[in-house]
Amino acid sequence: MLNVLKMAGRNLMRYQRRTLLTSMLIVIGIVAVLLFISITGSFKSVMIGQFTDSVLGDLEVHEKGYVASIDNLPLDLNMSAAVTSKVEGTLNRDKAIAAYSPRVKLPAMFSNFTETTSIRINGIDPKMEDATCPLLRGRIVEGPKGGPLLKRGEILIPVLLARGLKLKVGDTIVLVATNREGSVNGKTFVVGGVLESISGPGGRDGYIDIADARELLRMTNPEVSEIAIRLKDPSQLNQATTALRKDISGITGKDRKPVLEVHTWADLSPFANLARMIDVMTLFIKITLVAIVLVSVMNVMIMAVYERIREIGAISAIGTPPGRIMAMFLSEGLLLGLAGTVIGTAISLATIYALNVWKISFTFGQQQNIVLAPAIGAGDVATIAILVIGMAVLASLQPAWKAARMDPIGALRHV
Repeated sequence: MLNVLKMAGRNLMRYQRRTLLTSMLIVIGIVAVLLFISITGSFKSVMIGQFTDSVLGDLEVHEKGYVASIDNLPLDLNMSAAVTSKVEGTLNRDKAIAAYSPRVKLPAMFSNFTETTSIRINGIDPKMEDATCPLLRGRIVEGPKGGPLLKRGEILIPVLLARGLKLKVGDTIVLVATNREGSVNGKTFVVGGVLESISGPGGRDGYIDIADARELLRMTNPEVSEIAIRLKDPSQLNQATTALRKDISGITGKDRKPVLEVHTWADLSPFANLARMIDVMTLFIKITLVAIVLVSVMNVMIMAVYERIREIGAISAIGTPPGRIMAMFLSEGLLLGLAGTVIGTAISLATIYALNVWKISFTFGQQQNIVLAPAIGAGDVATIAILVIGMAVLASLQPAWKAARMDPIGALRHV
């Protein structure tokens, strides 16, 4: 086998320009694919982190039917204190969970005593929310970023309302809300901070202490709209979701049916569609790479067979078995694939390293200076390498088969 590889190497070097051009095509294809995977993968991870670590958490637990009506923030689908206690007990025992945060969500009217508009209020426990969504604090563009996330009687308002109503930190506003029974109540708050939006200027979410939210709604029992969850390892999202669904399935209502649902961030965020598009684009880039390798290697090998017909006839006439002739041409395709893969992978890894030294930053919505950290997993590199080498050998199969089946006498007569 070693002799066959040496012979294949010498044959490739006989046509240096053609071999170089083919190898360059393979190298360019590999570099394009690996860089695309690393950069888009980093972009996807950063943006998922922006949503999960500042708004959603990795998972959320709701009363059954709540998410289907989430645009209305229905108060009649809140979790009762008893159900909440059972869920929290389950979460405390789950070793995959790093933190969780109960929330009370409600629609309200927001007024600076001169103008009035609508707002979505999130009642939170500041310490638990800080642990579950650590990037929420980083969205504060006005107001103190140290100390407690917020205090009783304070509200964090979105930058849209702050600018529209000309509010600043320290100003007093009033929230008016209708509770489940239809009773209207109002409560004054002090602006404790201004939040930039996670996805552009349309954000209308404000934050108050969960005790204030319950007081505003005149809750007699500590109900919860949702529980946001942060995982220790976000890559284990699917396993953690399956395990949690199983664990809380035993929490049932009067009809003995489960009353809770578990949703991942992808179930709740429109960015999940963009993440899926990135995965589809990655698949098509891989298909393009396969096409490049297949066409370029097959072209080289067909030309090699055509130009060496008399040579093939000569070695066949002196007793070289068809299998050995076939192995020689397959080895040439293998060496082309190996050379292109090694060089392309080396260039890709060096470029990825350089991109991490000279940082890539961009703006997304109102998020400034989001920095990408391109990376490529060993599994992705191995997959691309195997794919390229396999396609190179496969592309050589038909020309190699043709060379092995060639009649010696006819080949020797070829002009």
